[in-house]
Amino acid sequence: MSFSKRIQEMVAAVERGNATAVAACFTPDGIYHDVFYGDFQGDGIADMIANYFYRDATDFRWDIHDAVEQAGVGYARYVFSYQPKTTYAAQGRAIFEGVAICQMQDGLIADYREVANAAVGLQCTGFPPERLAKFIGKQSTELQTRPESARHIS
Repeated sequence: MSFSKRIQEMVAAVERGNATAVAACFTPDGIYHDVFYGDFQGDGIADMIANYFYRDATDFRWDIHDAVEQAGVGYARYVFSYQPKTTYAAQGRAIFEGVAICQMQDGLIADYREVANAAVGLQCTGFPPERLAKFIGKQSTELQTRPESARHIS
């Protein structure tokens, strides 16, 4: 299956709340690096969808734009939103944009990583500034500790 079709299949399964179908889009040892919840591998991907995504939010909407694949790597721009179940839910729907970067193997996702403007989505919901700062600090640390960032760290 092409990357474009596979990523569309994955996001449609997230919207339906079908955690098993999301995990089936990945290789058996595939990894989903989620911007909020961290890294989940293999059967842990279904667990993340069922026990984290749907614990904390409802009414997921995930639109994929401009999906392309080259040399086994798929890229897709997206807009993602959900209605949070947190105490901040009354403030509004979380919406943000991002880019999915997927290592593909035999038509399945072996590694899903995203670069997302997630702080904007959290701000939309009324997320407290101190919690936003903590979230942004976590993302900053993650970026600075990646091997591909080494040359940029003094």
